[in-house]
Amino acid sequence: MSWFDFDWVDAFTDRAFGGNGCAVVHNAAHLSDATCMAYVQETSLVECTFTGPSDVADIRVRYFLASREIPFAGHPTIATVAAMRSRGLFQGDALTLETGAGIVDIRLNGDEIEMTQIAPQLGAQVPVELVAETIGLPTDAIISPPQFVSTGLPFCITVLRDHAALRAAKLVEGPLREVAAKAGFSGSDMAEPFLVTLQGATGAGDTFSRLLLAPPSPPEDPFTGSATGAMAAYLWKYQLMDKDSFIAEQGHYMGRPGQATVTRVGPPEAMTGIKVAGRGHVLMRGQVDLPEGV
Repeated sequence: MSWFDFDWVDAFTDRAFGGNGCAVVHNAAHLSDATCMAYVQETSLVECTFTGPSDVADIRVRYFLASREIPFAGHPTIATVAAMRSRGLFQGDALTLETGAGIVDIRLNGDEIEMTQIAPQLGAQVPVELVAETIGLPTDAIISPPQFVSTGLPFCITVLRDHAALRAAKLVEGPLREVAAKAGFSGSDMAEPFLVTLQGATGAGDTFSRLLLAPPSPPEDPFTGSATGAMAAYLWKYQLMDKDSFIAEQGHYMGRPGQATVTRVGPPEAMTGIKVAGRGHVLMRGQVDLPEGV
């Protein structure tokens, strides 16, 4: 067993108990998958990160759910940079992260942390009927063809007609596994639809989203930065968003409001990246004693 420093950060918010929490465990990227997943389960958070040295970037970041390691995640990236900055672990206003999805560029503008997600990749479309069954809604609640999009992690982007449909959505695991199969996922990989409406939760927002999750994760993700990038790419690709930069909101139904500024890199028909920016609030810090070889 060894002691590691950690920071618990609320990401995509500038206040305590808003946005999405993430525990950042410093100098722990060498830990086993089993130890990292057990730590996520212990925290009851959706995701945690484990940092370490990198030969190709300023720092290596590993991202874990309670069930598996994933290549990239948005709110943990914001949380990791906020934690490192609060400890004075880097200087200046730029940073590079080595992730499972490649090198992620970070820029800081005051309190705002901006990550550039990779060029969007559009994947399989999913039948409206199947996605509607997955979220317990009628087919006419979905106003655009659901499709998998990735800017580092794939999500089934699903545009809903209004806030009433967004609030009424409930995850049904049986059909969800069919959605995952259509995307070529296997094992414990799930494919929860990322639900979005073209109306903000507040007057400041342009979109309002939810991500319902399957066990062993908590039932819902308060703010999902990687899915927000994928969602934005979808909206620009299909001309559902006429702004080059907009405000995305999530988490308000959970009492954990979060907000991100999303900016397109390149024209809609040839996007080279998606910038997602938000703030992070360090809620607590301490040390955790974790086994090195479980």
